[in-house]
Parts: sequence; structure tokens; C-alpha cells
Amino acid sequence: MKIVAVTACPTGIAHTYMAAEQLEKTAKALGHEIKVETQGAMGIENELEENEIRQAQVAIFAVDIEIEKRERFRQLKVIQVPVQEAIKNPKSVFLRLQA
Repeated sequence: MKIVAVTACPTGIAHTYMAAEQLEKTAKALGHEIKVETQGAMGIENELEENEIRQAQVAIFAVDIEIEKRERFRQLKVIQVPVQEAIKNPKSVFLRLQA
């Protein structure tokens, strides 16, 4: 499955990147393709391109704040979870994709 994701926490430092890393590692282990955009203190990093979003089947938002440019994802099914869930139990995030 092709997945796009956005991670963002209030400070946008450690937890944003930890969540991104866990989602990438878990997606790979489960045989999914994923591209993760991070939003935080440094602004938007690894910004998802329009064609990447269009090709994805689902978007994962591991966020504790409202993200920038959310409207880009309006055509996708969105799974939204707290950043801590993506860090501590990333498999549970991916289990929600089948629901």
C-alpha cells in the first residue's frame, strides 16, 4: 500500500522526528511504501509532492497540533493518531488502515 504521513508536535523537535522514524520503519517491515512529511520548529520538511499524495491510498497524521496545508489531503482517507501512539505502538497505527 502507498501511504503518505505527516508528523507534528507542539515544539516540532524530537517527537516529530521520532514518530516519523517509527512510521517509516514499521511501514517497511509490513511491506508498505511510505513518505513522511514533518512539521514543526523548522517549518515543513520533506514536503509531500502533489503526485505523491495523489498516488497514496491513505494518509496517516501522527499529530498533536493542527497541520499546515491540510487541504492537500481532502481526497484521501485519513487516520489521525497522537504522536506518542506512533512512537510507542506504531503497529497499532497500521492496523487501523484495514478498518
